[in-house]
Amino acid sequence: MALVQIATRIDSRIKQAVEEVCTQRGLKIGRFVQDALLDKLEELEDIEDLKAIRFEPTKSWTDVLSDLELDGEV
Repeated sequence: MALVQIATRIDSRIKQAVEEVCTQRGLKIGRFVQDALLDKLEELEDIEDLKAIRFEPTKSWTDVLSDLELDGEV
């Protein structure tokens, strides 16, 4: 994977908190930020998935048990 540099302005208190956490836990700041960005992207994708399935019909408990072939026994 090719690496590129990004620059942004953030609150100095956030930067300090990130530095402290990374120092305490032995993490690299670049990796920490990259993981945080990936987590946020996944979260946004999940939100879009939820919007798509929000109005899908649901199954009754009886139908779920029947599909699982449990015949009412859990």
